[in-house]
Amino acid sequence: MEEEFHELTDRVRAELRSPQDLVAYERLLGLARKNTPAGREELARMLVAVERPLWAREIAAFILGCAGDKRAFETLVLLLNYRDPVRCATAAHALGRLGDPRTARAAAALATNPLRTAYALHPVRLLAELRAPQSVPALIATLERLLTPHNPYWRVALACVEGLGALGDRRAVPTLTAAVAHPRLAAAAAASLARLGVHEDETAQAGPEVTEDGPDGAAGGDRGQGSERGEGTGGGGAGSGVSERR
Repeated sequence: MEEEFHELTDRVRAELRSPQDLVAYERLLGLARKNTPAGREELARMLVAVERPLWAREIAAFILGCAGDKRAFETLVLLLNYRDPVRCATAAHALGRLGDPRTARAAAALATNPLRTAYALHPVRLLAELRAPQSVPALIATLERLLTPHNPYWRVALACVEGLGALGDRRAVPTLTAAVAHPRLAAAAAASLARLGVHEDETAQAGPEVTEDGPDGAAGGDRGQGSERGEGTGGGGAGSGVSERR
C-alpha cells in the first residue's frame, strides 16, 4: 500500500484550494499514520458526511479499503466507475485488497456494460486480479463485444486478452482464437492461448485477418484512445445500478 498511498496523497495535495483544505488533508494523513479503531471510525464517517470534497472521500476509502474495512466498498465502487482513470486505478487497488465478495459482481457489471466501455479498463484488470467466479465470463463477454474492426477500445480488449490468459480457463479458447485475427491483439492472444496449452498450428484456421487500417493505410483504432483513458464523455450508468460520478 505504501507506494500507492504516497502517489495518491501527492496527487491530492495538488488539488487543495484553501488553507482549510490543507488542514483537512493533514488530518487525514494523521489518521492514516495512527491506524487506530477510533481513527477508522472517523474515516468511515467521512465517507457519508455531507459536502466532503471528493479527494477527502477518496483518501478515506483507500485507507479503509486497504485495511479490509468493508465500509469503504460503496465509495470505492463509485470511484472505480469514475471518468478520471487515475481515480479508477486507485479504487481498483484498494478493492483488490478489500476482500468483499461484492467487488467481483460490481466489477463485472461495469466491465460488461456497453455504455461504460470507455471506463472499463480498470474493472477488467481488477476482475483478472480477483480470480472470482464472475471473472472469466465477464472478460469473455467484454472481449467478444470488442472484436470488431476499428474498435476504439482496443486497450480494453487487450486487457481482456491478457486477463483471460492469466486466469487459465479454457472456456476462453474460442474467443481468444478469434482475437488472434485482430492485429493489435494477435501477439497477446497467441501468448494467452499458449498459456492455455493451445499453440499456433491450432489457431491457424481462426479465419481471415481483420484489418484495422484506414483507407490511407494508416493504422486505425487510435481515434478512441482519449475516450479509453477517460478523457471523453461517457454514456449512462453501469448495469449494476452504479451511478456515474462526474
